[in-house]
Amino acid sequence: MKAATLEFLRQRFSAYYAKEPLLSPSSVPQREWAFVFFDPDYPDIRMRRHLGFETKEEAFSYIRGMAPAHIYYSTAYYARPGAGTMQEKEWLGADLIFDLDADHLMRGPYDRMLSRVKEETEKLLDMLTLEIGFSPREIELVFSGGRGYHVHVHDLAVRNWGSSERRELIDYVCGIGLDPGRVLSHRTPSPRGWHHRYIAALAEYLLWLESLGEKERLAAIAGLEGVGKTTAEEFSRRLREVISLVTSDPSSLNLKDAVLAKVIRGLSAQKEGEFAAMLRKRAALADEPVTTDTKRLIRLPSSLHGGSGFRVTPLAPADLGDFDPLVDAVVFGERDVKVDLAFPLSMPLLGTTFRLEKGVSAVPEALAVFLCCRGAAEIAGGGSRAP
Repeated sequence: MKAATLEFLRQRFSAYYAKEPLLSPSSVPQREWAFVFFDPDYPDIRMRRHLGFETKEEAFSYIRGMAPAHIYYSTAYYARPGAGTMQEKEWLGADLIFDLDADHLMRGPYDRMLSRVKEETEKLLDMLTLEIGFSPREIELVFSGGRGYHVHVHDLAVRNWGSSERRELIDYVCGIGLDPGRVLSHRTPSPRGWHHRYIAALAEYLLWLESLGEKERLAAIAGLEGVGKTTAEEFSRRLREVISLVTSDPSSLNLKDAVLAKVIRGLSAQKEGEFAAMLRKRAALADEPVTTDTKRLIRLPSSLHGGSGFRVTPLAPADLGDFDPLVDAVVFGERDVKVDLAFPLSMPLLGTTFRLEKGVSAVPEALAVFLCCRGAAEIAGGGSRAP
């Protein structure tokens, strides 16, 4: 990154922190803090961590004086958060965190990635409140400022959970390690839960199988773990009968039926393939390592994301549907700034789609900050072409 671009970003971030209100996590004296600064090596990440503050005012004064590119605090609570090693800190517990990142879901235009990750976040919030039983009052939802959302669960009952307990919860959310026997037998009057999701995925898969030609269908069934040619032929012959059971009377499915049991267990053993994809789209695909990590650093809500210039924006879960990060998380204005774009692109921001050519253009400051943060442009010295 050129010196002029670095200075432009530093000034813009400094102006934001000088005037905008900041939010603080609870229990500030028990949190570790970490920062990435606009130093000459930026955007290469050189994190300064193991910092502690006694009060939120002390933390905010540091932030306003340094204007960092990225601000993090620990999801964990420590007796000595400023200690130089994790062992010396003395872990006291940790918030339960879910991280949903569009990078793990798809590749494509930024606005489409943001729409896709919102879908996963909505599924996760429904699971946490309507299935697992967390109160909406205990859930804090935050747009990460980048490509996704963070969900914080502030429930004292889970604060002392270790990685194994958190692993069980994220496995449920992501649909990992489902035992078909237990899932199919665990019937509930509620229309939610993995029993219903599994039945729906199984019905979709069976209908997909039926749509194949006979040779292709037999190959797909025989390719399952533990399923041979004879079983595949018998299952194919009975496919219409099984579809009828699954779609109209799934309670009558009998896994003591050797043919049916072999095929369903073979399907459940697959890590990839059609059935795995159908199950996965019914899960909430949060980032597993983040939830199981009891000593995680997370972005500070109300701070700026150094990879976009967008605000790390807290919002009520009920407001997620109407939230548009490309409008609601944008904090900079519309004055023209000249940038030298490294490649042509189309970018929606603040309700307008900008179609830019490679080279020098005058763009709104908010877009200039985004492009420079992303490494797609540098601040230009002369010449302009209006978008």
